[in-house]
Amino acid sequence: MLNDKSILVTGGTGSFGQKFIKTVFSRYPAVERVVVFSRDEMKQFEMAQGYPRGKYPQMRFFLGDVRDKARIHRALEGIDIVIHAAALKQVPAAEYNPFEYIRTNILGTEHVIDACLDLGVQKVVGLSTDKAAAPINLYGATKLCSDKLFIAANNMKGKRDIRFSVVRYGNVFGSRGSIVPFFLKKKKEGVLPITDDRMTRFNISLAEGVQFVLCALERMQGGEVFVPRIPSFKVIDLAEAIAPGGIRKIVGIRPGEKIHEEMITETDAPNTLEFDDYFIILPSMNADCIKKWGGKLYPVGRSYSSGNNPQWLSVADLKKLVAEYEMQSV
Repeated sequence: MLNDKSILVTGGTGSFGQKFIKTVFSRYPAVERVVVFSRDEMKQFEMAQGYPRGKYPQMRFFLGDVRDKARIHRALEGIDIVIHAAALKQVPAAEYNPFEYIRTNILGTEHVIDACLDLGVQKVVGLSTDKAAAPINLYGATKLCSDKLFIAANNMKGKRDIRFSVVRYGNVFGSRGSIVPFFLKKKKEGVLPITDDRMTRFNISLAEGVQFVLCALERMQGGEVFVPRIPSFKVIDLAEAIAPGGIRKIVGIRPGEKIHEEMITETDAPNTLEFDDYFIILPSMNADCIKKWGGKLYPVGRSYSSGNNPQWLSVADLKKLVAEYEMQSV
């Protein structure tokens, strides 16, 4: 699928970008070019140490910001496939710095879309988040706008052979700034702060997220939001897995935080198709959609949230994941 193709990943020095690019080289050795587009020169320098030019002649590092329309336009020359992973993501920071998130997550997405339309890109996948479904915080709202821009871009392509789709999934286990490294740090201090003991979250590994994006690239027709079936966990179970019998302190929900995360809302349900291991949310549903995609209609009035999910990780499951994370972090 990716052999003989040129690929660009915005935010390519992030956790997802690094894992995605590593996977591409291992599975598609004949990939023509892989471009990392990001704004952090030190991360690019560090990442480049793992890709010596003699062994990876296809690798390129392009310093820039998606806020800079001219720069992203230049970076996308000759590119076939774009994975748009660049975003500002911290919920509390978004509440305090809203316009910074709008400039990166919304206007930056517009710049990527415009450049892809202008320069002959064939496939574009935008990475979304569960917080974009029925958002109650500014970060989620900016990502919902980004998703809507991606879907609407299919209406502007004219005769161009280009497709835009979105991949939406939940929390990546152990990712930078997530609850796992936070709890591990607090464990050393003796107390685990928990915002609410009812809280649940979705869970996906970085490798699973990368695999799902690759599957979306293969399946996409344009206009879909791909949602994986993934398990949920209770935050109190994660606390028990990390610090069995440890002291916990309920500190209250932070601004913009939900008790349960959603990936499909009740209003999305009429336009959602259900498969064994994933869902597809379409802009509109008709008989042709069902015939083309297969699958079955998602029940009207049902949401897909971390609270009503039939798949759950036990404390034992979480202990195993935490142990694997700690081994990889050494």
